[in-house]
Amino acid sequence: MKLISTMEYKLITEDRYDDVIRHLRDNFFADEPLNKAAGLCQRGFGNRDLEHHSLETLEDNLSFMAVADNNQIAGVILNGILRPGDILTSQKKLELNDDVKFKKIFQLLYTLNLKEDIFQRFNVDKAFDLRILSVDGQYRGQGIAKHLVRHSEDLAKEYGYKIMKADATGIFSQKILKSHGFEVLLEQYYDKYVDEFGQPVLNVESPHIKLQLLYKLLD
Repeated sequence: MKLISTMEYKLITEDRYDDVIRHLRDNFFADEPLNKAAGLCQRGFGNRDLEHHSLETLEDNLSFMAVADNNQIAGVILNGILRPGDILTSQKKLELNDDVKFKKIFQLLYTLNLKEDIFQRFNVDKAFDLRILSVDGQYRGQGIAKHLVRHSEDLAKEYGYKIMKADATGIFSQKILKSHGFEVLLEQYYDKYVDEFGQPVLNVESPHIKLQLLYKLLD
């Protein structure tokens, strides 16, 4: 059942962190193409590492939520600060992680990111990193994701960021971001990302066929 509501777009504050995690458990954690391919989460349940990743991002105070009339979170965009060396540091930490499914997903993300030094290429010392874009299934089709991206871009400009980036794992997030002027920097087709036996590491369901590292330069 689809719900129609007037949305209020707000920065996510600490008092709503638990609500955001509940929203992600019910939506993004289960629906995101790589999570789904790895069998990382069941709907309504969390994952220790994903939740830690989400909370760390929230602490950068750059994330937005769409709040419906009933105060329910209809959608979120989790944005963080990315600095030189962060991806390499995260990759080293990942080697110590004991969650094989989580490692498969983030090794793919880090491997693609490390193919290009965006800081050197675009002469910047930080990037506004769009990490999670999620809309409750009951509220989809109302342009919530586009509004969340627009609010994020406005904030990035206000804070003086020169570049936004995103690791877009699915066709829907890729379309939304490209409609906001994001361009493809790098991409990895899922069926070409294989193990030592030539088998795909992650069998991602159609229509999602590739991971794209997208970016947008800001005025």
